[in-house]
Amino acid sequence: MTPLVVLLHGLARGHGSMARLGKVLRAAGFETWSRTYPSRRHSISYLASELAEAIVAQAGPRPVCAVTHSMGGVIVRHLNDPRIHWQRIVMLAPPNRGSQLAAGLVGNPVFRWYYGPAGAELADGSTWPAPPAPFAVIAGTRSRALTNVTSWTMGRRFAARMKNDGTVAVEETKLDGMAAFAEVDATHTWIMNHPEVHSLVIRYLRDGHLAP
Repeated sequence: MTPLVVLLHGLARGHGSMARLGKVLRAAGFETWSRTYPSRRHSISYLASELAEAIVAQAGPRPVCAVTHSMGGVIVRHLNDPRIHWQRIVMLAPPNRGSQLAAGLVGNPVFRWYYGPAGAELADGSTWPAPPAPFAVIAGTRSRALTNVTSWTMGRRFAARMKNDGTVAVEETKLDGMAAFAEVDATHTWIMNHPEVHSLVIRYLRDGHLAP
């Protein structure tokens, strides 16, 4: 059976942020599904449980792949529902080890008000479960960009010479058990629109590796 590719957006974003990637995947022959989830209103585990029900209803018995952006990668790690027949996962710029930016701001009431419970949880990823399927990680390395407000307001919090995408450090994206890893010259906010990312995502979904 042809897998359903679930596209999971990041914190304070919507399904529209994954639209261009979805169009590319559909042109390559994949069926995609995405919806906006209330990322600022609930905990990560609650969001995962709600999304699990929607994915089960949409996919049925078909295998499921996922392409995630940022916190979407954390959400998918909590989607270990046995009713979902996971095949492969691609994580774009995931804060797999937690986010040092979130850790530095979690005590700020404005941060907690705007980003909500899930945003606060991003400060510490030490207890998050492993992904439910073989997974690849693609990290961005463009640390400054006009389209990424975080990169020029809070990016200074990164240590000198620490590679990052303006929001998440490259080292924060890595996770034991990765099937594949790649770095792309892209900023955090729109890494999902980078042509090289499109090629890598398609390759991993089809073949299970990122190597050309």
